Amino acid sequence: MHQATHDYAVQLEWTQGRIGQLSSPELETIIECATPPEFPHGIPGIWSPEHLFTAAVSSCLMTTFLSVADHSSLKFEKFTCRAEGILAKQDGKWMMTEIHLFPELTLSPGEKEERGIKVLEKAEKACLISHSIKTEIKMTPTILQYELY
Repeated sequence: MHQATHDYAVQLEWTQGRIGQLSSPELETIIECATPPEFPHGIPGIWSPEHLFTAAVSSCLMTTFLSVADHSSLKFEKFTCRAEGILAKQDGKWMMTEIHLFPELTLSPGEKEERGIKVLEKAEKACLISHSIKTEIKMTPTILQYELY
């Protein structure tokens, strides 16, 4: 039986300048994060809140897709997803206005393209992170057939 809520603990510690470290008592990996270079004192080459926000939507699409594909018995060989988050001013405030998802799905031999698209669309509609935000999500899937050589 599923419990009514789930908690995800995250700790942030400022280290220097505009840099901090994200950690969780539940996880081994520490992620360094910083102000993006487009803003004053921003630092290139480090994950920013904007990268993490975009990654949350993309990774939710993947995990939801894996669940829906499993439920649907969809056979596939590969899943990748490029994502682009758009930061823009809206009503005088900076916000992530859009996220464009470009999933690429390679189907196993015998699987139909329409079924792959249907499973991806169902996953995109069911993504709980997408449900939790105001940002407009746009998905442009590419379906490939696995070729035996």
